[in-house]
Amino acid sequence: MQVTAKLRHLRIAPRKVRLLADLIRGKKVTEAKTLLNFSLKKGREPLKKLLSQAITNASNSFQLGEEELWVSEIKVDEGPKLKRWRARARGRAAEIQKKTCHITLILSGEERKRELKKPKEKLRGKEEVPKEKPKLRAEAPKPEKEITPTKPSVSRKRIFRRKAF
Repeated sequence: MQVTAKLRHLRIAPRKVRLLADLIRGKKVTEAKTLLNFSLKKGREPLKKLLSQAITNASNSFQLGEEELWVSEIKVDEGPKLKRWRARARGRAAEIQKKTCHITLILSGEERKRELKKPKEKLRGKEEVPKEKPKLRAEAPKPEKEITPTKPSVSRKRIFRRKAF
């Protein structure tokens, strides 16, 4: 069962809202609500409203509880840009783009999530060979000859200079 909620013409740039969308994608609804409550981004309030709208749609249309739902898909698309002009030096003008975005949120019921999980493949006549754990630190090979550092020449010493002459 899929429930859709849309928010159009939100006056926040899409790249800023996508940060929050990536945060709640694939999470259960209760966990997504908690993450949005403690987020400090500007787009959290519209996303919280959209999430509560989708939950209400699910409870009214399909009699699904909040515990059964999870965020299966959330898309943040670019909306129309409001174009404004600002005066600049020497009589020029610079364009300012005030960006908007469209958000589409799709919630799914719990049984849908179980279907998406892939079953483990059975090994036919093959035993699973345990892999060796990688070593955390590899010992560096010791050099054959010890390298002695060369002494710098004394004639041109750099003391409090930016450039060497």
